[in-house]
Amino acid sequence: MSRLLIKPEKPDQEGKVLSISPQSAGWQYVGFEVYSLKKGETIQKNTEDYEVCLVLLTGRIDIKTNEEEFMNIGNRMSVFEKVPPYSVYIPNDDSYLVTALTNINIAICYAPGKGSFPTRLIAPEMVGIENRGSGKMSRKIHNILPEEEAADSLLVVEVFTPEGNTSSYPPHKHDKDNLPHESYLEETYYHEINPEQGFVFQRVYNDDRSLDETMSVENKNVVMVPEGYHPVSSVPGYESYYLNVMAGPVRTWVFHNDPKHEWLFETGK
Repeated sequence: MSRLLIKPEKPDQEGKVLSISPQSAGWQYVGFEVYSLKKGETIQKNTEDYEVCLVLLTGRIDIKTNEEEFMNIGNRMSVFEKVPPYSVYIPNDDSYLVTALTNINIAICYAPGKGSFPTRLIAPEMVGIENRGSGKMSRKIHNILPEEEAADSLLVVEVFTPEGNTSSYPPHKHDKDNLPHESYLEETYYHEINPEQGFVFQRVYNDDRSLDETMSVENKNVVMVPEGYHPVSSVPGYESYYLNVMAGPVRTWVFHNDPKHEWLFETGK
C-alpha cells in the first residue's frame, strides 16, 4: 500500500478513527483527524500551538471552548446531502469540549497558529458555494475556510464530484514557495464515497516522476499530498466527496498547472 494512503481504524477509546500529524506525515504544517462518536460521548482537547477547524461531517453536537459555547449545532446526517456543514474555528492556546447529541463524525483540521483570531462559528449560510469546471471536469465546492476568511494557516474546503467525473483537474500543484507564481501548501484529502462500497482513483505525481503513485481510494480513506499534481477520478455509479485541508508558510493558494494538460483549459472540455 502507498505510504500516501491512510485507511481508517476501529475507534480507539476516544473515538478516533484517523490521525495524521505533521510528525507522522513527515512535513511541517497540516494535521488531520477524524472521530466517530456515539450519542453522549465526548472529545476534550487542548489546541496547544495549533489553530483548529472542527468540521462536523455528520450529526449534531455541543461545543464549548475557553471563551465560547455553540449548542445543538449540526444539519446533515450524510455528507452527500450536499449542504454546507457547521464548523468551528478555534485559535491556538485554547481548548474545546465536543459532546455528541447524536452519533457523529467530526473532522479535526489543524495547522500552526499565531493567536491572531478569536473562536467563531462557521454556520452553513457563511460557507461559499461554487460550481467549478465544466463537462466531465465539473464539481461542487463548499468553501469552509477559504483564503478570504480569517485564519493564520488553515485552508479548508469540501468538494463533491459526480460519478464519472474528474476533479482537482486539470492537474495542478502547489509545492514550491515561489510567490507570486506558486505557493507551498501541504494537503490532505479525506474521501467518502456514495454508495460506500465504491472507490475513486487518485494520482499524485511530480514533474520528474520521482513521485508517481496512483491509488485506489475507498470510503473514509485519506490521501496525503506532500508535493506534486493530484487529480481525483470518480468511477461510474459512485459519487465522490472529499474534504481538503491545506497549510504552508504563507496562507495563500497559488497553484501551477501541469503544462502538458493546460490545453484542457483552452478547449473548455
